[in-house]
Amino acid sequence: MSKKALPRIYDKAGKRVPVQDKSWYAVQASGEAEQRTIEVFVYGEIGYWGVTANQFVLDLQAMDDGVSPVIVAFNSIGGDLFDGLAIHNALLRLGERCTGRVDALAASAASVAVCGAHRVVIAANAMLMIHNPWTYASGDAEDFRKVAQVLDQTMEAIIAAYKSKAPDIDEAELRRMVDAETWLTANEAVALGLADEVGEGVKVKACLGQGGVLQRYQHAPADLLAQLDEPPESDPELEPVDPPALPVVDSAKLALMITQRCAEGGISNLIEPLLSSTKLESESIVLAGLTRAKAVHDLCVAARLPEFSAEYVAAGLDAPAVRARLFDKIVGSGKGFEIDNSLPLDNDPPSKVQAKQIDQPSIWSARQAAHSGKPQSATGART
Repeated sequence: MSKKALPRIYDKAGKRVPVQDKSWYAVQASGEAEQRTIEVFVYGEIGYWGVTANQFVLDLQAMDDGVSPVIVAFNSIGGDLFDGLAIHNALLRLGERCTGRVDALAASAASVAVCGAHRVVIAANAMLMIHNPWTYASGDAEDFRKVAQVLDQTMEAIIAAYKSKAPDIDEAELRRMVDAETWLTANEAVALGLADEVGEGVKVKACLGQGGVLQRYQHAPADLLAQLDEPPESDPELEPVDPPALPVVDSAKLALMITQRCAEGGISNLIEPLLSSTKLESESIVLAGLTRAKAVHDLCVAARLPEFSAEYVAAGLDAPAVRARLFDKIVGSGKGFEIDNSLPLDNDPPSKVQAKQIDQPSIWSARQAAHSGKPQSATGART
């Protein structure tokens, strides 16, 4: 009997995924079955800082043969609502062959996404969280009126997504629960029609590194937050063993490696920060540093803040830490707004009101005109 590989798509997967560049999003083929099944793991934030709808759809299309069953497992705090809606619609198009599975938490945009599946199975100890959309914004009164209108429209999209899964749900009660930020147990989700079946409980630790963000929500369950303070469990595969004798480190060779690899990768500005952060301790540390530096560079360029890449590499920050810092800088800049499903942390900096910059050339021109007695055109100011 022939055996076929079981394709899997991972995002912050719960078990170790062998990926060459240690990326947090990877595709892996494993398992065996006569009937092919596609499993997609959305174990992380949805949107720019995690798995985007575009990447999700492209990876799924690359594997989908149009007939195989598709299982989409969620353990996510949510994220960008529009990406969540796009994933919802992608699952909806798969029809009856799509099963959504809540392994630990489907909160916010993730709860919207999973409700696109024809059948939803939620683990006995898992939760579903629904709430209003939320966003950062800046501008004048008219700008804020437009933002409020967009939020009202996205609220209707959220309600429609839930009702597509549970058409018999009382809409007034649904709106009340969404407005109140409601955390649903497995049995409650099934009773409302947002899930079809309670599955076996599984243990997924603190949302796999996303736990800190749970504090952005107003009514996150205390027992869920308590997991954040628990020490990490030991991994038998990572138990310390007597190390072999360390080879002699050729610092000059490692420095040359950094210089050459940075030049090839177009990140020559990161040579000095890499020398500092890796301390040329070993080839494995240098190679890991080069991989991390490239990821940090790409994130900074994508956020249009490339000037911070050297600082972050010198500090030895990994990709998730850099994402968090770039997010704070983007939000603090007050440029545009993004529909998000998370509330700010208590220690988030308040929005800054930026004063109008002095137009020095106009002032100088006006003074010159006053002294010469010549008329000068005025420069208008926006209030």
